[in-house]
Amino acid sequence: MSGVVSALGLAEDDVRGVLEAASAAPSIHNSQPWRFVLHPDRIELRFDPDKQLRATDPDARELRLSCGAALLNARLALQGLGLRPLVTLLPGRAAQGTLAVIRRGGWFTPTEETRELLRAITARRTNRHPFTDAEVPVGHRQRMVRAAELERSWLHVVDDPAEQVRLRELIQRAHKQQLVDPDVQAELTGSTGDRADPGHGVPKSSAGFTPAPQDEWAFRDFSPGSPSARPSGKDYEPNPFVVVLCSFYDGPLGELQAGQALQRVLLSATALGLSASFMSQAIEVGKVREELRRALGGSLFPQTVLRLGFGSPVPRTPRLPVDDLVVPPFSVIPGS
Repeated sequence: MSGVVSALGLAEDDVRGVLEAASAAPSIHNSQPWRFVLHPDRIELRFDPDKQLRATDPDARELRLSCGAALLNARLALQGLGLRPLVTLLPGRAAQGTLAVIRRGGWFTPTEETRELLRAITARRTNRHPFTDAEVPVGHRQRMVRAAELERSWLHVVDDPAEQVRLRELIQRAHKQQLVDPDVQAELTGSTGDRADPGHGVPKSSAGFTPAPQDEWAFRDFSPGSPSARPSGKDYEPNPFVVVLCSFYDGPLGELQAGQALQRVLLSATALGLSASFMSQAIEVGKVREELRRALGGSLFPQTVLRLGFGSPVPRTPRLPVDDLVVPPFSVIPGS
């Protein structure tokens, strides 16, 4: 049986708190692919390949992005305990299957910003419902751009009308391709409502409204077979505030950095009272992603697309018990 034990010289309850914070990160279809190996001197972040959605995420790009987001939460939780985490990304063949290793650095005095982001970990939600038409203030935008920069990534704000039209077209094209892909649709169906495994997936309460013809942007239907009625006047905003999170280079390292940037952006947005949801279809279809990259100038690698704005509160999606996320040392995760 997996279980939480002491690591990094911390009490078991503190280690549990760190892992609970990590597991609050977002993941594709709430698949929660992160796993942790606990040693006296380090915490290893691994991934469970059985949680990869191989049709939707064939290159495991979003899996690594999700694990990067969990890593950022773990870093913040350790900082909240007064520790400075020393992180090694992709430590090499000696740690096969390990995405990152966290060791204990010196002491850390939490800043007000750190405490604010820590509070946002439990408050953050993926909000698939319509947002209000209130404009996101310039200061809020600047803070989110800075959040991505702090994690060696770039947040591209799509504020040019022509660029927004182009992005909307790319998302719609990718969305249509996924709609006719039976494997992609099977993964979506298996991740929603009562069909999801316990502790995983997107319940109907978090699904958002069933897409309708008047929607100008393409939204996934997280309530297939059980349409969510849309109240009158509750259409999605036609001109949302949209950003594209990018890495400066392609591959696993850039994706892990972008995942940490993603979570810092989302937590900053939460602290500012903003809601966020994903529109990642254009990233998941390879040819469309390459077109998006060229549209951004060719020097950046798009990793995800976010819709941000002011929304109503939504419930938390389920999470696996922390003990289920701990892998005994020297064990092999099934499927790896």
